[in-house]
Amino acid sequence: MSSKATRGPSAAGFGIFTLILIAVFVGLGVWQLQRRVEKHALIAQLDARLAAAQIALPQPSAWPTLTSAKDEFRRVTFTATYAKLPDAMVYSSGSAVRGDISGPGTWAFLPAKLPSGETVVVNTGFVQNTMQDRAFEDRVVGRLVTGEPVTLNGYIRFPEPPGRLTPAANVSKRLWFARDHRAMAQALGWGEVAPFYVDLESPAPDSGTPKPGPLEVHLRDDHMQYAITWFSLAAAVLIAFGAWWRGQRRKGT
Repeated sequence: MSSKATRGPSAAGFGIFTLILIAVFVGLGVWQLQRRVEKHALIAQLDARLAAAQIALPQPSAWPTLTSAKDEFRRVTFTATYAKLPDAMVYSSGSAVRGDISGPGTWAFLPAKLPSGETVVVNTGFVQNTMQDRAFEDRVVGRLVTGEPVTLNGYIRFPEPPGRLTPAANVSKRLWFARDHRAMAQALGWGEVAPFYVDLESPAPDSGTPKPGPLEVHLRDDHMQYAITWFSLAAAVLIAFGAWWRGQRRKGT
């Protein structure tokens, strides 16, 4: 009698714990499916922006209204003159939006003056600068600064704040590890700059370096695999509980 009384609460407690685990795992699986739907919608939205025709760069009066959610990756065209100011290089180990870029190197960031006087920072492209050689970067980027206006075609991008594990910028080398163009502007004396920067699509310099190019969306979409994993764990817990319950019933008979 006492054995059954002891087993009763134990079985009930284990059953409740099992239900909680199953609910958590199923909830995580459903959440991953929802994330998958959202990710597909985001990919479709970004693909549409990247495929859209170029528009004129928004007027400076409209810059405060631009946001990453509705304006990132919009294709724009404008005329500007690269300023005779120090450039910045951003370390890169590859690119999630440039399929033609692989291996370590740097992105070359330069301020460009609009005819109206405002400054837009331009990521002029990729430099195969494995060792982040400052002198090499200066020679490559210096060819772009001609003092003549040029028509630039590219994509609106927004700054990438450094994470906790992002190395600190080496200002003396003008080397950054995050695409924070406002921090570059402040450190290098570029003055007031647009709240966004432009990833250059064209034109490419005669030398081919820095290398601009079209962007493509390559967002990871592992949500279905994660959902299957969580649902499988829920099923495994249920099966394990069923096996345990049958064993308990056999002991009681």
